[in-house]
This record gives sequence, C-alpha cells and structure tokens, in this order.
Amino acid sequence: MFSMGRVLRKGVLFTLLFAGVVTPAVADPLVMLLLGIARDMIVEHANRRDTPPPEYVPDLAKVYQGTTVEPDHLRRLIDDSFPYLSDGQRKEVFASLNEALADPKNAAMRATLIQYFVERALTVRAAQMQLAELPWREKQRLAGEFRKELATLSDEDRAQLGVLLRSGMLPVPTDLNQLLLAAFDAPR
Repeated sequence: MFSMGRVLRKGVLFTLLFAGVVTPAVADPLVMLLLGIARDMIVEHANRRDTPPPEYVPDLAKVYQGTTVEPDHLRRLIDDSFPYLSDGQRKEVFASLNEALADPKNAAMRATLIQYFVERALTVRAAQMQLAELPWREKQRLAGEFRKELATLSDEDRAQLGVLLRSGMLPVPTDLNQLLLAAFDAPR
C-alpha cells in the first residue's frame, strides 16, 4: 500500500519525466518499463481513490433476522475470544447463543443481545491478551493474591471455583490457570 507522501513524490518524478525535464529517451529500457508500470499503478491508485470501496452487503438468507450479523461471524468471535475453552465448549456456547438469537420471542432484543455478547467477548479477549503478556513473576504474584482471597470465599463458592479451574473455564491463559489451581489446591 502506498503512503500519500510516497505517491506524491513519485507523482512529481513522473510529472517531471512526462513534462520533458528528464529525457526518457536517454533512460535505460528497463527503467522505462518500470516507469510505465509505476505510472499505471499511480493512475490505478488515483482511480481507486475516486471510487468508493464496495460496501459489505450481507447475505440476508444467512443473517439473524433484523440484523446484519451472520452466525459464522459469531462462531469466529467465539473461537477467537474464548481459546481457553475446548472445541466442544465453544460449540456449546455458540449453540446456546444461536438458539437464543433464532428464537422468535427474542426478535425485539436480538440486536441488543448480539451487541452485549460481542462487547463481553471482546472484553474477555482483551483480558486474555493482557494476562498472557504478563511476566512470570507477575503471574506468580497474582496466584499468591488469589490464594489469600480464597480464604474469604464460602465453601460453596470455593467448590464452584475449583470446578472452573479444573475444567479450564476461567478466562485466563493456561499457565496462569495452572498457577491458580496450584494455589487453590495448596494446604490452607
């Protein structure tokens, strides 16, 4: 892709060539070929700039009624945002969401449901990326803090958290999940 400054500089060069300031007859045939290709690229770039890009038009047979969102878009979002879940778990999430969105009783709030889900999925994805970039020492520190917080939980909440940790369903990277699980299983 050309930057505007590069296009402008090349345009000035080619204008000088075409205006006769630099005589193209003296130029090497290979250079002339390259200049011709470059001129064609500039003309094509200018023509593309003048025509608006084609707008995305969804296949209405595939979208959720009343929206422009296709189920495949949501499936990709789930795969990208919830990599810590197994394939089967991601399929379950999609099936549940798809069922809710296809239900005629939810027609009035379909777009809101999609927007809410997309926002939450992107938030989880951003958190995953930030946690994955943490240095190992920071992950260990978080596991230590997690262990301290475990003491404040009820037995029921601890049990549910244990299930989430063991099944890998917490939205944290695998290495951090292992540290949290070790902290969870450590004697009190």
